[in-house]
Order: sequence, then C-alpha cells, then structure tokens
Amino acid sequence: MDAISRVSGRAIPFGAKNVDTDIIIPAKWLKVITRDGLGEGAFESIREAPDNIFDSPENKGAPILIAGDNFGCGSSREHAAWAILDLGIHAVIAPSYSDIFSGNAVKNGILPIVLPQDAIDRLMEVAREGHDIDIDLDTQTVTTPFQDRFAFEIDPFRKHCLLNGLDEVALTLERQIAIGQYETRRNAAQGWLNAGTQV
Repeated sequence: MDAISRVSGRAIPFGAKNVDTDIIIPAKWLKVITRDGLGEGAFESIREAPDNIFDSPENKGAPILIAGDNFGCGSSREHAAWAILDLGIHAVIAPSYSDIFSGNAVKNGILPIVLPQDAIDRLMEVAREGHDIDIDLDTQTVTTPFQDRFAFEIDPFRKHCLLNGLDEVALTLERQIAIGQYETRRNAAQGWLNAGTQV
C-alpha cells in the first residue's frame, strides 16, 4: 500500500451518521475478485441521484471524506475500504467509526481521523464553501485556510504503518531475517518436523 504522510485537497461534506458497509459498497459488488473498479460501486444508492454529492464537479476526485458518527458500521467486509480507496479517498474524518471498518481502513492505506462534532461541523462548513483541507499525519493535525487547527489522536502502531506504507504482508517481511533465523534454529533442533515435506 502507499505511504501516507499528508492528504490535502477538497473534502466531500457528506456528514451522514450510521453509514453502514451496505451503503458504502452494496452486496452485489462483493462477487468481484479484484479491488480495481470498486469505486464505481461506492455509495451506489446515493450516487443514483443525478445531483449527488459524490459526483458533483467540485467534489469529484476529492481525497477527503467528512462523515458522521458510527461510520462503516455493519458487516466486516473489507470491500468497503477498497471501494473508498478506489474512489480516490485517502482520509475519512468522523466523530466515530466501527472498529472493524477503522482497522480495515488502516490496513488498506486510508487514514481514519476521529474529531469531535464541533470540529466536524466547522470542517463541513469549510468544505461546503469549496475550500481545501490539509491533513498532516506526522503532526496529527487537520487545518484549513482560515487558521482552524484540529489535533487528532492515532494509535502509534497504526501511524507507523500508514507513514511507512506497511500492510500485514509488508510488516511480516520486515521480520524476514528473524523469521529465517528461527527456521534455521528450528530445523537444526527439530528436523524431524520436516519429514515427508519437500523444501
């Protein structure tokens, strides 16, 4: 996955609460075997309206989504994070998330930011006026052109993964030398475990 240190640009002032994974990506899209193209199905029921907020010229391709409480609730489908990322969104700002969605977001390179409702309201106002928002993961701040500055908390491990572009496979590969050393020691001490296997 791509590393994230800064996300800047237009923000989609969505703001809806209790947006579940069925709204983010309908079940009919779960049959695909690749992540590519899932952005087409992202928020499909909302995007059916010709004047929807996601496809408006000013918001199309925006890298930030502002949402309401309990974003990503519902099922554990990782497709929700895949669809949001394929839509071009790299950061979501909301008062709260489903734990599973939040974890899936980070594992796929999306920064889920938690801010209080008054900060969300201000960012919605800035986004509706067409101004860019800047997110700096290193300093853990969200800023606007109007000197608004909102600090956010993030788990240090999640921050490390996002800043360095580390998914679960990349994290395992970081330990490749230690894993190899363990395998060598195990084979020397318990070689009988390999009986009947081909290396």
